[in-house]
Amino acid sequence: MSRLGTAYLRAIQTAGRRIDYGTNVFEREWDVLVVLDACRADLLRSVAPDTDPIDGVDAVRSVGSSSSEWLENTFPGRPETSRTVMVTANTWTDRYVDADAFAALDEVWKYAWDAQLGTVPARAVTDRAIAMARDRDPDRLVVHYMQPHHPFVPDPLAADDGMVRNSTHSNPSNPWVALRRGEITTERVWDAYEANLRYVLEDVKILVEHVAGRVAITADHGNLFGEWGLYGHPMYVPAPAVLTVPWAETTGEDRQDYTPELEPPEPLPVTRVYGAEGDQARLDALGYR
Repeated sequence: MSRLGTAYLRAIQTAGRRIDYGTNVFEREWDVLVVLDACRADLLRSVAPDTDPIDGVDAVRSVGSSSSEWLENTFPGRPETSRTVMVTANTWTDRYVDADAFAALDEVWKYAWDAQLGTVPARAVTDRAIAMARDRDPDRLVVHYMQPHHPFVPDPLAADDGMVRNSTHSNPSNPWVALRRGEITTERVWDAYEANLRYVLEDVKILVEHVAGRVAITADHGNLFGEWGLYGHPMYVPAPAVLTVPWAETTGEDRQDYTPELEPPEPLPVTRVYGAEGDQARLDALGYR
């Protein structure tokens, strides 16, 4: 990003830090909260007609334009977390979530990261969420999938599209950087983004079939495709395209005919790993610098 572009973004973020926006998810009714990372409301709405179990999709305003901001504005100080189990593929929990505040915190990314994909597969999260729902029987269950956030699992955008699957400090070629540079079309990235959503929704379907109660499907934030001249999901950006997230509700079927295959380490890892060897590679793979 040019110096002018950086100055523009920082000006927006300065204003964004002073704006109170969004409704905390704990102020809504749900037993299971499915968080689809970086999912725009219009994207989920576009695939909902042929997606079971989602029927209608409403739009709500998020409390953050990035995962770290959403975590920071959602969980700290909420008494409900003591009765909440959280299963997550999002690496920012290590910095922005207090494990001791939860009934249980299962950071799946710490032991089920797929280096080839550059992310946590959806099935790993599904398996752990179903297992935790059965074993812990929490008042509330938060299930945070990493998709449709890139890397795009079913359609990784090949190098000849002007893309590489994983970004690095020396080569930060993620979809939003490529779009800003004009190296790839919006349509190409949108198609891959949609494919990644359809991929994770197959697992959401399995999850809904095997948990009980009121299930809400939402996102921590959306993604900018050039709105306000920005791309991706920078922190503290009050743009509607990144703050407008989906809210859909369905009912869990509580079936018992699925056996999770993923066996986590015992005990679950809760130690801080940021700064440890290999951790920056995870951030690089997700496009964080």
